[in-house]
Amino acid sequence: MLSVIIPVLDEAENLPQLHRELADVAAVEGYDPQMIFVDDGSTDESWAAIERLAADDPRVLGIRFRRNFGKAAALSAGFDAAEGDRIVTLDGDLQDDPAEIPRLLAELDQGFDVVSGWKQVRHDPWHKVWPSRVFNWLVSRFTGVVLHDHNCGLKCFRREVIHEIRLYGELHRFVPVLAAARGFKVSEVVVEHRPRKFGRSKYGVSRIITGLLDLLTVKFVIGYGQRPQHLLGTIGLVSFGLGGLTMAYLAVRWCASRMVDGLAPIHLHETAALYYALALVVIGAQFMTFGFLGEMIAAYLVREADTYSIAQHTSPGRASRSAPTSNASELP
Repeated sequence: MLSVIIPVLDEAENLPQLHRELADVAAVEGYDPQMIFVDDGSTDESWAAIERLAADDPRVLGIRFRRNFGKAAALSAGFDAAEGDRIVTLDGDLQDDPAEIPRLLAELDQGFDVVSGWKQVRHDPWHKVWPSRVFNWLVSRFTGVVLHDHNCGLKCFRREVIHEIRLYGELHRFVPVLAAARGFKVSEVVVEHRPRKFGRSKYGVSRIITGLLDLLTVKFVIGYGQRPQHLLGTIGLVSFGLGGLTMAYLAVRWCASRMVDGLAPIHLHETAALYYALALVVIGAQFMTFGFLGEMIAAYLVREADTYSIAQHTSPGRASRSAPTSNASELP
């Protein structure tokens, strides 16, 4: 079974055509599709359209949020409801072409765990295209997961992936990064991007700021989520050390100015370096404190089974097989 997850926000006019295209692709390719439409607090007739599709096609599952919770929440709800061994996500605005799904699945069969679409030719305004390109370059540079289009909504996963990543906020853009951090293999395929026919885009300039903040969050989580003191403590020690050395230097100068003849006495309260040194010491102490608190929280909340990801295991007298999750309690 193939589960297709479509987050929906005010896309009533697009849903019937999207359903027809998905059904056509399934019929041609011989898929057994589960089409999950997640209404993320739409204010138009999107839910009524989903209900009509579900009534006419038993392969359609509709999920309706009480209000708008964001795309990451919609995808998480879709992941929880998905029954297929392979998961496909695409946007509900008809700009992602369902006819590209077979190509993504073919790439998945080449040994990859996550396949992301690459909208090489985009039919969007320049003020969306250029910031997106800068964002994609930054994500690739900061995380080491080099993709041309981290923002593409058309993606394909193996089921094991959705068991090991947790989405919240706006982290849906970083699914390949989070998966790669768990050891999954990531690839991308050039896909067609179509002009929008109905409705309007839900993303504006503010998305650039939130994207950069989310990038910092992801970088910290995948790099230091299990060992926050390594980052915070290092910053704290450097700051505390610089402040301490500066204060020691000032103390030596103060003593020398009063003990050595010919040296003009210095007044520390008139020396700007003293206040910089005090600030460095206080900031360093705070960073080390935050690091210790982070370590205590990580030690209390993080289970040992969450710190690694199992690809395969063997049992006596049995062939090697894939492990569905990283939970060590499932090992024989």
